[in-house]
Amino acid sequence: MAMSALTIALPKGRLLPHALAVLEAIGLDVRELRGATRKLIVADTKHDARFLLLKPFDVATFVEYGAADWGIVGQDVLLENESDLFEPLTLPFGFCRIALAARRERAQTDWRLETALRVASKYPRLTRKFFVERGWSVEIIPLHGSIEIAPALGLSDLVVDIVDTGRTLKENGLVELETLGQAQAALIVNRASHALRFREIQNVLDAVKRATRAP
Repeated sequence: MAMSALTIALPKGRLLPHALAVLEAIGLDVRELRGATRKLIVADTKHDARFLLLKPFDVATFVEYGAADWGIVGQDVLLENESDLFEPLTLPFGFCRIALAARRERAQTDWRLETALRVASKYPRLTRKFFVERGWSVEIIPLHGSIEIAPALGLSDLVVDIVDTGRTLKENGLVELETLGQAQAALIVNRASHALRFREIQNVLDAVKRATRAP
């Protein structure tokens, strides 16, 4: 019985152009994905592949539960989700850090002395773990966007967010206080797909290694 097309989960946003470059480098046809398509499922019938365009946090979920065989996602998502999947390769793009930040005028505050601290983040698990390890009691406010404006509007005292150049923090009057972790793009694989389609998946990994010169 013929196997179905390999399904590849891709993140919308800042990682997508780099992910498409990798797919193109290993011989897949991504021309439709580079266009103005509104499709969330795009097929490359010539190479027996199917692409899913997803929100970054959904990429790991689709791969973990088998809706996609493999995908590309930021490690910040993996750190937050603790998904049950393989992460056989890191990729040479999407470098960033997960940082704790505060308003510039409160940069010298001794937060250990503050009570009823509120922290806004799209990484509630990582944020809670960070403060629990320090013995601080904080209220986590989950947000999915516009996190940098939360302190200015009194929604939170601090934020935990992904930082690349730091420009967005600076433009919103924030300064970094501490780094919770480093991240970059990674290739992830569904566990069942890795077992049942081992040769196909291994061919993908070998091709991506060659294309990205990964060690």
